[in-house]
Amino acid sequence: MQSEILAPVTALLAWSMVMWVWMYATRLPAMLALGKEHMARLGQKPGDLDTALPASIQWKAHNYNHLMEQPTLFYAAALTLALLGAGSGLNLLLAWGYVGLRIAHSLVQALVNIVPLRFALFASASLLLMAMIVRAALLVFHLG
Repeated sequence: MQSEILAPVTALLAWSMVMWVWMYATRLPAMLALGKEHMARLGQKPGDLDTALPASIQWKAHNYNHLMEQPTLFYAAALTLALLGAGSGLNLLLAWGYVGLRIAHSLVQALVNIVPLRFALFASASLLLMAMIVRAALLVFHLG
């Protein structure tokens, strides 16, 4: 039987690929516009693209990188809950809440990059993730 919590897992995986496409759809034309001579000098030290490309172009790349960081904990927690047969109810709501907040975080970062708003979304998502992890730990260690 399939666990319901796999739906938000799959949704966040799909969103990560949307951000990947968006990143390259904006970044590649901006890189090509720099010209061959300038491009040949890029990549020799970290942060070269951050100084060469407009910030609004780099916001998408930064967000894609962010989607490869903390969400890995989400995937582990959600899959743990699924394997334990606890992928519905409150755990499912926490998972969808996390995914919704991470998508909102992506949109804010990619479009307007208002840091206080981004932080509020990230912190809220982190609290939901912490709750998922605690709930998984309680089940794994037979404490709840």
